[in-house]
Amino acid sequence: MASRRRFLAGLLATGLAPLPTWAEAGDPSFLSAARTPGGDYVLVGLDDAGAERFRIPLPARGHAAAAHPTRPEAVAFARRPGTFAVVLDCRNGDVLAQLNCPQGRHFYGHGTFDGLGDLLFTTENDYRAGQGRIGIWDARRGYERIGEIASHGVGPHDLRFMPEGTLVVANGGIDTHPASGREKLNIPTMRPNLTYLDVDGNILDHIEPDHHQASIRHLSVRADGLVGLAMQWQGDSATAPALAATHRRGERLRYIGDGAELSGYVGSIAFSSDGTQLAITSPRAGEAQVFDITTCVVVRRLHESDICGVAASGTMMMLTDGRGHVFDLAKIEPRIAMHELMWDNHLVEIRRA
Repeated sequence: MASRRRFLAGLLATGLAPLPTWAEAGDPSFLSAARTPGGDYVLVGLDDAGAERFRIPLPARGHAAAAHPTRPEAVAFARRPGTFAVVLDCRNGDVLAQLNCPQGRHFYGHGTFDGLGDLLFTTENDYRAGQGRIGIWDARRGYERIGEIASHGVGPHDLRFMPEGTLVVANGGIDTHPASGREKLNIPTMRPNLTYLDVDGNILDHIEPDHHQASIRHLSVRADGLVGLAMQWQGDSATAPALAATHRRGERLRYIGDGAELSGYVGSIAFSSDGTQLAITSPRAGEAQVFDITTCVVVRRLHESDICGVAASGTMMMLTDGRGHVFDLAKIEPRIAMHELMWDNHLVEIRRA
């Protein structure tokens, strides 16, 4: 055994050893945080059939995750206003690194790798200044924090890479502070925005929704750069405007759907793999809706309690709910699996480079 270890170490030193891949973690297609019946928190890998490929303990409730594009590694983020993010080896559950926010910060539950997986970008709150920041971590050097840029807004929640390698950030506009838990401190004056940045933090475009109480929370990006955004209304849900939209740089927002019909809350959003459809979910309304992008007409609905997670892979449009169900809207009978878990808000596609 010692000889084998020395042999492998020699191969690694020369760069000849095969690098680990997602196949060694069971070849999952999606990640989701969940809670077990016993109250423990876990990160789970799911395959295209909705079957569990791995389950890894988390130190507290998770929100979303970021999947490395080549290595079987996932970064699991605490639910806002959490301060932990753990880098996990999805083959065996080992903790490879612990990301700690600088003093006076907390994470917002989301992060994204660049296209090669060299750098990780995380949404953060500088709650002393009441401003959003984007943390930058070097995945090649043990996830060392190497810098940060301004999000150019308050409450950056989600962020994604654009096809050309720039960033798009959902600044929700809501100021929070850990001393106040999840209390929203500035609803009368909030100003959400969608901001496009280069990796040096320079603004490329910036747009605000028509209604200042429509907090932009979640994003999906199509292969040609069209952005889908999901919003959450901070007023009376019965009077909520449309809370989903698409956007292209230099243009106006194109609104989709009926916010009041979704109880003023869109929890997740995802383009289909071919880009012709856009799915949104509302756990408060217990409904998922799929829109034709060209006509903005609803082409499918699914009524399920506490449905929220949504992501696409191949021909699939996979969804999860808080009762442990997994659905595929590409099928006539969409329910494809059931687990003794309470799925959390987000289902994350594992996109291989």
